[in-house]
Amino acid sequence: MIFLKLGGSLITHKDRPLTARGKTIKRLAGEIAQFIQEFPDEQLLLGHGSGSFGHHAAAKHGTHRGASSPEDWRGFAEVWMTARRLNRIVMDALHQAGVAAVSFPPSASVLCQDGEIESYAFDPVQAALEAGLVAVVYGDVAFDSGQGACIVSTERVFGALALVLLPDRVLLAGVDEGVYADYPARTKLMDTISEPDLERIKLAGAEAEDVTGGMADKVLHALALAGLLPGAEVRIFSGEPAVAALAALRGEALGTLIEA
Repeated sequence: MIFLKLGGSLITHKDRPLTARGKTIKRLAGEIAQFIQEFPDEQLLLGHGSGSFGHHAAAKHGTHRGASSPEDWRGFAEVWMTARRLNRIVMDALHQAGVAAVSFPPSASVLCQDGEIESYAFDPVQAALEAGLVAVVYGDVAFDSGQGACIVSTERVFGALALVLLPDRVLLAGVDEGVYADYPARTKLMDTISEPDLERIKLAGAEAEDVTGGMADKVLHALALAGLLPGAEVRIFSGEPAVAALAALRGEALGTLIEA
């Protein structure tokens, strides 16, 4: 079982609202299709970020801070629509590449409390994987018993599903080659990172609008995933170069290894 995330910075222009990187998405879909052809028995859960679709809308309406007024809920619906729009672009690319994939929006299956996932109707996701399909999840809005609404990142979704699906590998593809000890200068790429390293390096947030916290949040969630999955391989790497995602899926050691 492999979890692969295509980060919002990889599949969208995060500084340009509602702008997908169509050629990149098409290439990544082709690499995923090639991997499935080579390893037909490997189960794959694919996740993707919302990038310049969901993040800009969420920041505009403050959806990540909750919802209560009619205006807030209209904003919630707008964020849902923009996240869904990007998911449709990804799903179209996957199907055009010949990947049998089915999308499972967290907004329809996740309930949260104060920003954290409280319950997850994961049975359909598990059934899809057992049927040999690629299950697709993504960063989305969710209903929240504490603050009305929230945003759930793909990493949070992965964390909830990891407890049930127990993946052997979790691969987080973005634009950065991995985790840098000197972000945003990006001159010192780390081969591995563990929790004690957080005391001596600087983990800044994202350069563009990112309501889920950017790289710092991604590293923290990756560390949490590594802790939940003893023995599993968790990596942050760049999906920018051609065939990088395919190489990572095949088992090549790219980027930064996250150690519990």
